[in-house]
Amino acid sequence: MSNTPARTILAFHQDAKLYELETTITSIIPFTALEEANQSLFKNAPPSSYVVITPTTIFHPQGGGQPSDEGTITKISESGSESTAFTVTAVRTSATQQVLHLGHFASGHTLFSPGDTVLQSVDVEKRLLYSRYHTAGHVLGAAVRHLLESEVSGFDELKASHFPDSAACEFKGLIEGKWKEPIQKRLDEYLAKAMPVEIDFWDEEDFRKNGLERLIPDRGMLPEGEKKFRVVKIVGAETYPCGGTHVERTDLCGETKVRKISRGKGVSRVSYSVV
Repeated sequence: MSNTPARTILAFHQDAKLYELETTITSIIPFTALEEANQSLFKNAPPSSYVVITPTTIFHPQGGGQPSDEGTITKISESGSESTAFTVTAVRTSATQQVLHLGHFASGHTLFSPGDTVLQSVDVEKRLLYSRYHTAGHVLGAAVRHLLESEVSGFDELKASHFPDSAACEFKGLIEGKWKEPIQKRLDEYLAKAMPVEIDFWDEEDFRKNGLERLIPDRGMLPEGEKKFRVVKIVGAETYPCGGTHVERTDLCGETKVRKISRGKGVSRVSYSVV
């Protein structure tokens, strides 16, 4: 029998509008008792914090350019009442694909025990904000690619940040400042079209059939036992391998502004904000 901990099932991968989930406690670990590698996943975590692990989660761990969800985990008693609130302040994924919920208990409340039934609740306002930013970033990436792929030498899409205070998409190649207004115009068009945003799961052959071999992820990114990658399709624009949360249509991103274009070392960074 393997001693490797079971990976956490990501419920939000199937339904990003699932804001509450009943699950159970797998383990609860004082932050100071975590393995050093897992402690390093959290910056400036108070030593008095705890990490809670559950078999399934609706909390999005930080990754893919998206901040982690926040919220609460509340114990459900045998009578069905809720108590023992645990405030989740940060969420990360361990090397063994377990989701680590960092946080603290309400003053005077007792700890959870393995096997306890709990209710996970995400901060809906922050989830929606992060989803809007994430979708807007993909729409911006699609707008820039369709507009400049044949105009910029060596063009390619690189990484992106969808954090509200540092949202930007990076591209290989030098994008001159004159493109800022055309990019904004194309972005506005894509948002106004209310393009559906769909979640699907593709294997490598699906990428090839859709002419997107360039986007095939490293198979090492797949959890053990899985054969398909999660993709986000902005219908009418682009498809991206993505594990993040999104809104259902591009118009739901809200007003999205191209803030500036900066360039350096052969890379262009297009920053944006969502109102």
